[in-house]
Amino acid sequence: MTVRSYDHVPDEMKPALLGLIPTCMSTCSPDGEPNVTYISQVWYVDKEHLAVSCQFFNKTTRNVRNNPPAHIMTTCPETYALWRVRAKFVEAQTSGTLYDQMADQLAVIASMSGMEDVFRLLSADVYKVEQIDLLHVGIPAIELS
Repeated sequence: MTVRSYDHVPDEMKPALLGLIPTCMSTCSPDGEPNVTYISQVWYVDKEHLAVSCQFFNKTTRNVRNNPPAHIMTTCPETYALWRVRAKFVEAQTSGTLYDQMADQLAVIASMSGMEDVFRLLSADVYKVEQIDLLHVGIPAIELS
């Protein structure tokens, strides 16, 4: 059940893009075969775009290049609010500011998990947001004292 829908990235969703809770992405090949995978990072680009780190996604990459729609499910680590993003692949960036920022963040993620030799950013895949649904409001943040 959808609580609220947006045609842009709302500010209240940004904590869900921190990568603290694994994010799931689903795509589909042109002939209808689904693919679901976990992704390391979803990056806020602007109100209309998000970027996904492309590291190993051979099937995901093939799917979005040939059939651009994708769904991303992400959870806010503070409230457990659940978000569904409907987006379309726009481009793969392999250099520039966005790519460098995502590569730096991925290096931090890799060092924290002991996978420096495995995690390597191939591209920052940019997606145009079509719709974002807040599916579950979550719980209020609890202050620990």
